[in-house]
Amino acid sequence: MFELIFLGTSASAPSTQRGLPAALLLHREYRFLIDCGEGTQRQILRSGVGFKRLDRILLTHGHLDHILGLGGLASTFGRWEAIEGMEIYGGVWALQRVRELMRVVFGAGEARIRIGYHPIAPGVLMEDDVFRVRVFAVDHRGTEAFGFSFEEKERRPFLVDKAEALGVPAGPIRRELVSGRVVHLADGRPIHPDEVLGPAIPGARLVFIGDAGRVDDLVEQVAGADLLAIEATYTAEEQEVAAAFGHLTASQAAWLAREAGVKNLVLHHISRRYTSRQILDEATPIFPDTHVARDFDLFRVVKQRPLEREDVRERPGDEGGDRRHGDGVTQ
Repeated sequence: MFELIFLGTSASAPSTQRGLPAALLLHREYRFLIDCGEGTQRQILRSGVGFKRLDRILLTHGHLDHILGLGGLASTFGRWEAIEGMEIYGGVWALQRVRELMRVVFGAGEARIRIGYHPIAPGVLMEDDVFRVRVFAVDHRGTEAFGFSFEEKERRPFLVDKAEALGVPAGPIRRELVSGRVVHLADGRPIHPDEVLGPAIPGARLVFIGDAGRVDDLVEQVAGADLLAIEATYTAEEQEVAAAFGHLTASQAAWLAREAGVKNLVLHHISRRYTSRQILDEATPIFPDTHVARDFDLFRVVKQRPLEREDVRERPGDEGGDRRHGDGVTQ
């Protein structure tokens, strides 16, 4: 199971209802903060999820609206001494900008918290026996930008009735079989995993993409995902502006979801000039299972179950459009 909590869903600048880009991905004991726009630590507090184990940070790219919150977060962690270190993963340029930000925050002295900087490249970023995080490149105005695929590995269910029929006792011996190892019973009989394990069941898969300027190169990367979260900064009526600033329209994001055969589409990084309804009205005719994320929305992804959506706190109504402010400025 994956839980994705949106802490900020605005594009370029905050609005009264949307903070700057940030999201939390939760899976078992793992907690990943994806991007950290200005004001993220206050959004974390308002969400009620807390700072515990919030030490892995993934950066989609290095534009300021996606990283400025890291300075305040590191400063708070250092004062509270609640977290020993922050491990920040991102492109080389993004990490350089974060280092410069930390020099401004902490000056010439040492930071009160250990900060690890980890350059990333397409491929597997981390994995354990049941879970992996994969990185892939995204085209966004010539910057080093990345998307992240969070994947549960397939598993074979243990068939208790078959195990009992064969006389396999409960306990560590069953764990050995689940791990794929042959075991021997007390009477010497060998039991092979295939005798007590069912057919492989695919795990859940959630793909998160921040800013992007095109989608034709992403179909293979997101194919079959249970949930695709991707930006939809503009609507089609401003597709030329979107292209000029390296962003997507809602219809482009919906096209990607349809062509890639994903199950659910969640749109974020919304220009403050649009309402959620305007974005939905453009995307849903192309891909019906579309949702527009709002700050503090939680999406729960469980394989072979409908997508669940809930609020992690009380929230006022939807935002209104505001065309007095432009978007798309590369920072």
